[in-house]
Amino acid sequence: MRKHARERTPRRHWDAFRGSPYLSALVLTLILAAAAGLFAGSYTYAMANPAPRHLPIAVVGTPARANALVTALDRSMSTTLAVRTYPSYASARRAVDEQSRFAILTAGPAAARLDIAPAAGASVARVLVQAAPTASAAARIPLSVRNVKPLQSSDPQGLALFYISLAAVIIGFVGAIQLSVHARPLNPAERIGFIAAYSLLGGFAIGAVVDWLLGVLALPFVLSWAILSFTLFTSGMVFTMFNTLVGRWAMLPTWGLMVMLGNPSSGGAVSWPLLPSGLGAIGRWLPPGASVSAQHTAVYFSGHQHVQPYLVLAAWSIVSLVVFVVWRHRHPGGRPAS
Repeated sequence: MRKHARERTPRRHWDAFRGSPYLSALVLTLILAAAAGLFAGSYTYAMANPAPRHLPIAVVGTPARANALVTALDRSMSTTLAVRTYPSYASARRAVDEQSRFAILTAGPAAARLDIAPAAGASVARVLVQAAPTASAAARIPLSVRNVKPLQSSDPQGLALFYISLAAVIIGFVGAIQLSVHARPLNPAERIGFIAAYSLLGGFAIGAVVDWLLGVLALPFVLSWAILSFTLFTSGMVFTMFNTLVGRWAMLPTWGLMVMLGNPSSGGAVSWPLLPSGLGAIGRWLPPGASVSAQHTAVYFSGHQHVQPYLVLAAWSIVSLVVFVVWRHRHPGGRPAS
């Protein structure tokens, strides 16, 4: 009995603990606690107090009066507007339609007008509307506000596109997780095929519910369906890539990239010019931001499509697919060759 007691050294206790399920449970407990704080922090940091840091606007008209109003707007918003002067209102309006500018300041000899475009950025439009009366009084120039690109009346806050993109991102990688748990023997081609299948069906379901059933958004249905399906597939393949590289811990980098970093920086809930420095630039190159941008342009600026969001989604999908196929022997799923 004494000999057995002497054998229970700290090293043996550690070896027994390491071989038990308690070590994994403890690691997961610590990771989940940290993830909860990081998740809350990433969203509150990006969205709780949005403030303009680099707000691009177009300026047309009398330079001296425009400069006085720009200076007054800068002071009222505690920022520096990124101003570009355009030779005509038509060229400035084109810049807004291409989403390179978020508003147009037209300075006339007697008064001025600020044209806002909530469809280009609802949070930016709200900030400008709030700042306009103070700037007008400070510059002593009458300033009216006009909405030239409104949101759909059923989505006055402009958040519906963010929510449908968020749904596509989360269901995309959750679907891949479920395939890895419940359809583990799938071979690579079969796994990719089923990710594509639930992506197509899921994209259709999201669009149908939001547009046809609830009437929250009037979507260009085929294009929106394609973007949602592309987002679902990309998200599913990103998890599959991480599952190939890091095995059972794949949820950690997937959640960090797609949810904690990608969604707050996507520009969906808070427009890119109001995000903390750097987040807006990063968000454009991640799948959630690309999805929001593509969907946003499809719904509100259909004549001014940008190729970048589609290239970003394609790049993440292709890289993830190549990693999975090349290192498929490391993936925990699959069947042995017959």
